[in-house]
Amino acid sequence: MANGNKKTDFVYEAEQIQVLEGLEAVRRRPGMYIGGTDTKALHHMVYEVVDNAIDEAMQGRCDHIWITIHKDESVTVNDNGAGIPVGMQHQMGMSALTVVMTKLHAGGKFGGGGYKVSGGLHGVGVSAVNALSEWMETTVRRNGKLYRQRFERGIPMTEVEEIGTCDPGDTGTSQHFLRDDTIFQVLEYDWHILVTRLREMAFLTRRVDFTFVDERPEQPKEINFYFEGGVQTFVRYLNKNREVFHSPIYIDVEVEGTQVEAAIQYTDGYNESIFAFANTINTPDGGTHHTGLRAAITRQMNDYARKQGILKDNDDNFTGDDTRQGMTAIVSVKVVEPQFEGQNKLKLLNNEVRYHVETAVAEGVSKWMEENPRDARRIIDKCQTAYRAREAARKARDLVIRKSALESLTLPGKLADCSTRDPKESELYIVEGDSAGGSAKQGRDRRFQAILPLRGKILNVEKTSLDKALGNKEIQALITALGVGIGDDLNVDNLRYNRIIIMTDADVDGAHIRTLLLTLFFRYMEPLVGNGHLYIAQPPLYKVQVTEPQNGKSKRSEQYVYNDNSLMEMRSRLGDENVKLEQRYKGLGEMNPEQLWETTMNPENRTLLQVQVEDAAEADRTFDMLMGSSVPPRRRFIQTHAHEVQNLDV
Repeated sequence: MANGNKKTDFVYEAEQIQVLEGLEAVRRRPGMYIGGTDTKALHHMVYEVVDNAIDEAMQGRCDHIWITIHKDESVTVNDNGAGIPVGMQHQMGMSALTVVMTKLHAGGKFGGGGYKVSGGLHGVGVSAVNALSEWMETTVRRNGKLYRQRFERGIPMTEVEEIGTCDPGDTGTSQHFLRDDTIFQVLEYDWHILVTRLREMAFLTRRVDFTFVDERPEQPKEINFYFEGGVQTFVRYLNKNREVFHSPIYIDVEVEGTQVEAAIQYTDGYNESIFAFANTINTPDGGTHHTGLRAAITRQMNDYARKQGILKDNDDNFTGDDTRQGMTAIVSVKVVEPQFEGQNKLKLLNNEVRYHVETAVAEGVSKWMEENPRDARRIIDKCQTAYRAREAARKARDLVIRKSALESLTLPGKLADCSTRDPKESELYIVEGDSAGGSAKQGRDRRFQAILPLRGKILNVEKTSLDKALGNKEIQALITALGVGIGDDLNVDNLRYNRIIIMTDADVDGAHIRTLLLTLFFRYMEPLVGNGHLYIAQPPLYKVQVTEPQNGKSKRSEQYVYNDNSLMEMRSRLGDENVKLEQRYKGLGEMNPEQLWETTMNPENRTLLQVQVEDAAEADRTFDMLMGSSVPPRRRFIQTHAHEVQNLDV
């Protein structure tokens, strides 16, 4: 066969086939094991080790877990479980401890009676952490003796050594590790991120003490979590800023080997908040346990409404959305052989779990409603209200969403669209006000940048139903411009712009408008956030004239400064006399089109923050606290964090 235009200078022979031995595969492809090398992946290292301690707790062998961040950013996770076995694993010809720490897919979670259920499904977690750490020391307390082994980048530096004795009743494992700074882009742990996740773990592992210490500040911080009530307490925590209709409905039963724990509570809100966990692992993409809970709630509310004669023979059933409006629920399952989608365990796939959860929740809710008829009637009344609002919302959606390809609505008149019709190339700037919109329209690259100016502040969707929100002209314009629909009608495949960029003024009003838009996206367009389409532009706050020494002379230049802290740092470094403030931009409209392009819209210069939801449960609680109807929690939050805002007298 003729080669044609094929290149023939590349040699592809047997020598080009590489075999990655041991943990080298983890170091070469960390994204396959912990999701990347960013902040999320760095914190995932801690979660993987804590998950092993929680597995001990789920077997009833551990009731206290200690997590410590040391001054050098190393982390220790210590538990009082059984301790990793240290004896010889004859199949591998080495200590069982060495096998667990250095071999992928090795551990006590593949049968043999070591663990009935576990979160560390793949036997990858702790060995992956070991591979991605500059060093790791494992200390085991077992059989009245202390054992230790040290590793560097996954390679054993010592054999398992007996280093002392301990009380025979003192058992457990301590993992001390320092992340490898040649692997990770971010090297410092965030106290708040870890506190949120550890609190969540404590809710899901009831009657287990979690002690978290941060030794890095001058005054070390310590926080303890211990919850008797499990997911009941979790639901109360999520709803503490909302008006609730009743005490949580609590289910805790075993169905054909699957332990199902769920808590359900209705509030006066408009949004559904369901959070699903499998073997204490958060599954943000849901799965069969999530589906089972939703199906059970829908079926039970309709059954009860018909049995009580509230729904007549000719009435349509409530939809799932009707029955879950204002509902907060946690479902946590313990599964012997869980099947997850990917190593990061984003979704539970076990088909049998849907039946187990649906059976348990339906029976539990049915029993509760029979025993609490007044609260049950209040929930059904809310379902009816939701039904009427849904019908109103459907009619409103028909006004702002294209009904078919042939009946597409005209794009908003205020939208300055881009010329490209390829969504992958295009981006939409949502701009505050007509003045900034004018500058943005003139300064943009018309080929791929579209501009949608919004007048004033959109409706706060946290305090109102969807049908009322859809009556807001600014929200209508946004929905039409994006082309994806809203709520249950949303289809990401129809998105007209790959990037949606919120660009507001760098002041308090701009921050409020940005928060209102983020609330809308989180509550009714969450897939756009989850798929990475939403961004926040970072316009400068100041324009300054800087004088710097260069080659024995003074050089003057104009520079843009994006926040107060950066300005203070610049003045501290160069001296106040060398940093002269030329302009403080109170709004985007104060910039001419060239300045706006140069600082905020030019892909080569701009800074965009991608909006991500690290923890959906905490995000749900935060949006409710900041944007919901209850004022006292918001006031407490502002008073607590006011000292963190640094005002600069300029």
